[in-house]
Amino acid sequence: MERLASFSNDPFDKPPCRGCSSYLTEPYVKCAECGPPPFLLCLQCFTRGFEYKKHQSDHTYEIMTSDFPVLDPNWTAQEEMALLEAVMDCGFGNWQDVANQMCTKSKEECEKHYMKHFINNPLFASTLLNLKQAEEAQHNETAIPFHPADDPPRPTFDSLLSRDMAGYMPARADFVEEFDNYAEWDLRDIDFVEDDSDILHALKIAVVDIYHSRLKERQRRKKIIRDHGLINLRKFQILERRYPKEVQDLYETMRRFARILGPVEHDKFIESHALEFELRREIKRLQEYRAATSFCSARTYDHLKKTRDEERLKRTMLSEVLQYIQDSSACQQWLSRQADIDSGLSPTVPVPSNSGRRSAPPLNLTGLPGTEKLNEKEKELCQMVRLVPGAYLEYKAALVNECNKQGGLRLAQARALIKIDVNKTRKIYDFLIREGYITKA
Repeated sequence: MERLASFSNDPFDKPPCRGCSSYLTEPYVKCAECGPPPFLLCLQCFTRGFEYKKHQSDHTYEIMTSDFPVLDPNWTAQEEMALLEAVMDCGFGNWQDVANQMCTKSKEECEKHYMKHFINNPLFASTLLNLKQAEEAQHNETAIPFHPADDPPRPTFDSLLSRDMAGYMPARADFVEEFDNYAEWDLRDIDFVEDDSDILHALKIAVVDIYHSRLKERQRRKKIIRDHGLINLRKFQILERRYPKEVQDLYETMRRFARILGPVEHDKFIESHALEFELRREIKRLQEYRAATSFCSARTYDHLKKTRDEERLKRTMLSEVLQYIQDSSACQQWLSRQADIDSGLSPTVPVPSNSGRRSAPPLNLTGLPGTEKLNEKEKELCQMVRLVPGAYLEYKAALVNECNKQGGLRLAQARALIKIDVNKTRKIYDFLIREGYITKA
């Protein structure tokens, strides 16, 4: 039985032969009993009775070929598909280019056949209309409307928000600098003239095809950005911070697979893992109640645990002061200030010590989230500037990303990005420069 091959003329579009892994050329054989996926064999492997797993040499089979007429006795199915692809590539009416791409029919034959069978054929037109109506009806029943991103803001050119949006222009739905921004340069000097040789003409056609593929890749990337709402990066980051830290780490890891899943499926995946995290945390809390006390005394247990944690924190703070502060007057000032805070009074303004300056103890990073992600130098920096690891990692990521965008970073830009004490910003900026994470502009 002959069947129309379900692949194009390009052998690289077909799956390889299951026997010898070579690219298939028509005619080839498809097993009628195995699949999906389809079990395809070239004629050489079929004649020697190739068998693999469940496939046996006595299975029924189909011969896959396009060498038979469909609409016209003088036109094969392969030529019909080549004609449709050529019209789609070259455009309706460019019959000379269509004939050049087909190579088997003249300009007049292509125009006459296409007009007769695809434009002026009432049976074919009604069939297409019925197929289109059936597709629309099915789409209306099963499709779920999705609005992935709000109307993006329209910032002024070269503003901070415009740079955050990578120069996106909402009125044109384009970027100031597109992906592969200089793809059009390859077409500057191309001019199709009648005196071109066949090789030169084919070379120009190949250059245009390459340009089309680069445009398709540009549109694919822009579609991913729009579908996932990545144009307004700040809003996306705010939505991401609503998850717990563990889910944020998962979000960061799985972000590279978002282009495969699609926006709805990716959000469902992250939401399901956020729900799983909440359930696991609740189960752990209930198991802690069961191990420590009964469920009836859970509220009392929580109150005692909170009180015990506060007392432990106070003892830790006091030990830090006694360990790191050598100035006795500064230590007494800290103790009196803590006493005022505990009693509900306003803390008194500290009096400068005899040394003329106040020294704060280094921050104890024990048990703080994110400490395990720091190296020894970063831990020392966080201790000296008294910055929790989570905030440092966030500031570091922001500065590194901005440096990669701009090709360098100045201290003034770092202070505009990080709204903390300018001295701490200077220390973080100098540290990242010294360690090679960022470069000066």
